[in-house]
Amino acid sequence: MVFVKAHKTKAYFKRYQVKFKRRREGKTDYRARIRLINQDKNKYNTPKYRFVVRFSNKDITAQIISASIAGDIVLAASYAHELPRYGLEVGLTNYAAAYCTGLLLARRVLKMLEMDEEYEGNVEATGEDFSVEPAESRRPFRALLDVGLIRTTTGNRVFGALKGALDGGLDIPHSDKRFSGFEKEKKELDPEVHRKYIFGGHVASYMKMLMEDEPEKYQSHFSEYIKRGVEPDGLEELYKKVHAAIRADPTVKKSEKQLPKEHKRYNLKKLTYEERKAKLIAHLEALNSAADGHDDDE
Repeated sequence: MVFVKAHKTKAYFKRYQVKFKRRREGKTDYRARIRLINQDKNKYNTPKYRFVVRFSNKDITAQIISASIAGDIVLAASYAHELPRYGLEVGLTNYAAAYCTGLLLARRVLKMLEMDEEYEGNVEATGEDFSVEPAESRRPFRALLDVGLIRTTTGNRVFGALKGALDGGLDIPHSDKRFSGFEKEKKELDPEVHRKYIFGGHVASYMKMLMEDEPEKYQSHFSEYIKRGVEPDGLEELYKKVHAAIRADPTVKKSEKQLPKEHKRYNLKKLTYEERKAKLIAHLEALNSAADGHDDDE
């Protein structure tokens, strides 16, 4: 018999520790998370807030979250699917929409804490870097940016949401090196380029290019824009109106959707003991009558 060396011994399996579930699923970077939620002991259980931004295929989620032993607690949240209420019905996942979602969350959480009048933020989006200054009475609401598992490349949409939150009046530690328009060689941010992205200028230029070069592709790619009469030249004014509407009323609107009168059942209703007993008796009687009929035929 050939000798085979055991690479993983019994001791290995006895000492093996299973990783956390969300690590096994590849959903949470615990190395980054622990650095975001660790709080100093001398702060006596004061919540440490995170500005969490996540993207899906059709939506953007922005939340203010604090960690506790029982689990994460969401203080406030905003979603890109709320933007049609403010006048933005198309392009709900681009850089400009991310800015609007971040702005909405900032104004919402400050209104909730009654700090919205004290910290108005940057009312006019110029594309320049902005950091809120502390007022005389209350310090600004501070949160740390939580980007999750995305690659933090220059111009990523998550930094659009960050810029929206900063202009909305939140205090988030950041650098301008990852905003759209930052030039690596000059080591400075070009505000004009950044402003173009905030107001959807990159989308408008792409629309114009397709209209001239590939009209058929334009009809298919921007069918929803065409249906709602959104023109490339009108995008900047549209986003300005959306920003103004968000600042005017950032509160959460309850859904008007009615609850169903009867809940659908996707499985059979569980029978009681008496119902099961009656069903069995009926089944046995049917079998007996069928057997009697067969005997009479013979």
